[in-house]
Amino acid sequence: MKIKLDENVDLRVVPRLQVAGHDVATVPEQGLSSAPDVRVIEVCRSEERCLITADRGFGNRSRFDPAIYAGIVIIRLPGQPSFASWCEAIDTLIAGLEQADVTGKLWVVQGSRIQQYQALEPEEPRND
Repeated sequence: MKIKLDENVDLRVVPRLQVAGHDVATVPEQGLSSAPDVRVIEVCRSEERCLITADRGFGNRSRFDPAIYAGIVIIRLPGQPSFASWCEAIDTLIAGLEQADVTGKLWVVQGSRIQQYQALEPEEPRND
């Protein structure tokens, strides 16, 4: 899978993802550090890359509809995460990607768990 790591992800996990067979690009290496979230996600969409981030703002499905992206993965870690915490979350993600397709979905990885969210369904007009 083609993946883009946001600037808030510990880049020491890149080799873990690559060994698992993923094509990894990073926000910093592409000069997108401090770019607005909308710019980052649009680059991911144009490159057909799944965004992996610790930014909970990408969990706003009304703003970032997962259905139009190659996937959004939010890593939730404690306030001062250790490298071991990052490795556990990335290993959980790798295992999840071996079992399911994240395309068009929002995943939240916390420890050894993945919660999956679909795109929001458009509201039906009411006939009152």
